[in-house]
Amino acid sequence: MGGSGTNVVRGVGLALLLLGPLVVVLDRLNAVGEMTLFVLAGTALIPVSWLIGEATDNLAGYTGPGIGGFLNATFGNAPELIIAIVAVAHGLTEIVRASLVGSIAGNLLLVLGFTLLLGRTGTIDRRSAAISLGLVAVAIVLVLIAAAPGFHGNPDRRALAELSLPIAVLLLIVRVVVTRYALRRQRALYSPSERERDSWPLPTALIVLGAATVVTAFITETLVGTLQSFANQAHLSEFFVAVVIVAIVGNATEHGSAVLLARRGRVMLAVEISLASSAQIAGLLIPLVVLISWGFEPLALSFRPVELAAMGVAAALPALVLRGGRTTRGGGVILLIAYAVLAVAFYFSGDR
Repeated sequence: MGGSGTNVVRGVGLALLLLGPLVVVLDRLNAVGEMTLFVLAGTALIPVSWLIGEATDNLAGYTGPGIGGFLNATFGNAPELIIAIVAVAHGLTEIVRASLVGSIAGNLLLVLGFTLLLGRTGTIDRRSAAISLGLVAVAIVLVLIAAAPGFHGNPDRRALAELSLPIAVLLLIVRVVVTRYALRRQRALYSPSERERDSWPLPTALIVLGAATVVTAFITETLVGTLQSFANQAHLSEFFVAVVIVAIVGNATEHGSAVLLARRGRVMLAVEISLASSAQIAGLLIPLVVLISWGFEPLALSFRPVELAAMGVAAALPALVLRGGRTTRGGGVILLIAYAVLAVAFYFSGDR
């Protein structure tokens, strides 16, 4: 009976993975409406993101939880990076900023909240958590410098984009320095000889990660291309769709893998995933998108006050919840309530 149930689960998983290529074909043939395509593309990202998370979990068997969390953040944030680049290419600057903010808030409040609530109680690497949350805090302060002048006037004016450029470079340098220190520390703490017996072979895990990331790129292009149509037909602001719906879909990797690992008792790795992912978005994705945008339409880091407030709350609350070095279900509830409050604020904020 158990074997039959496992086969059914595998069959459903395989069917969902095939949804990605199907979405791409339907998009190219214009076979269905944009509303349907948006829903299908969002659904198709979930199993592909799960596959990325599963491969990263196996890689963590070779690297340890700290580097495993970093790898999950690197590959798991591929959807967010691709979403941002495609949106920039289409001139959707508001969508870019909103999706990045939504990803940070989603990782630190929604993903981490579910991880703490549904997982087992355990200890975390306090120094690693402090590094990740500290990087997010630094990014918020630097971004505020570019965002403040954008509170009045055209938020996408050229002067703000030019001001954002050196800030992006500085943020990227900070990220590189911090990442180098963090990875050297993790290598000193964890020996490769401690690899878990059930881990996939290293080449298999790397190939799966690469292939899943490529598929993600195609699906994401469809998702962004149909976002405006979905927002109009669903009577939602484009800002809300980007900061909540697109961000949740883009973070499917972190959602699935973090909660799954927490349920398996691997609390330290689960927490590392959400924290490392938010640090990756704040310290790497944001400056990278700014630099890449100059090949299309220069992007200004002119985040709205509600977006800056959301990032500030998302960085401060996890620091308070995890300050004791242990996870608690009560802390998870606090983070989830905070995300719900932010989602309501996003809904009523509307487009700029």
